[in-house]
Amino acid sequence: MADKKTAPDWRMGGITVPEVEDYLYEMLPPRDGVLTEMEGDAAQNDVAIVGPAVARILYQLAVIAKAKTVFEMGSAIGYSTIWWARAVGEDGKVVYTDGDKKRAEKARRYFERAGVAGRIDVRVGDALEFLSEEKQTYDIIFNDVDKVDYPRVFRLALPRLKSGGLFITDNVLWSGKLRQPNPDDETRAILEFNRLISDSKDLFTTILPIRDGVAVCIKK
Repeated sequence: MADKKTAPDWRMGGITVPEVEDYLYEMLPPRDGVLTEMEGDAAQNDVAIVGPAVARILYQLAVIAKAKTVFEMGSAIGYSTIWWARAVGEDGKVVYTDGDKKRAEKARRYFERAGVAGRIDVRVGDALEFLSEEKQTYDIIFNDVDKVDYPRVFRLALPRLKSGGLFITDNVLWSGKLRQPNPDDETRAILEFNRLISDSKDLFTTILPIRDGVAVCIKK
């Protein structure tokens, strides 16, 4: 059983009981060398990634939806980007976004080693600005930017998502802090975002209580 003190940061915790979370991760099949290295990189350097349990969900959803275009908001070292790129196939396209040039360069090297670089459009800068400039619509928009920006992402994403497309967001249960008194700015933003996606007449929304909470919305 994993020790909380030695478990990598991408395990998060706070949603499921530790024993159940340990079991879920123990049941995962091994990842290939590149992904395993990235998981170690993220743990060692305190880089936020979704981790393998959530990444498998993202991959499954993309395959089920037969998605060919994905816009990823907040890509870090590109861990989830590789899962998306493998899901969309050789004729698909994934947009990577991150504001840190060094992280983006590291991600490029991982993409080359994973054999998916040709499917990924790397953009360095503000993910919200990039999305606001988009003229096309996407099969999937994945939201994992700074939490205070989540309500703005909601308003930007819907017009740029195809009918039947998926709007997927990480960290929507925020380590269980949503019910605590006196929420900080990030927590308030997530609370607002969760209300927006739940009340929207344009979306059918489910929140999955895995890792730190994943919202899956289908655009009607």
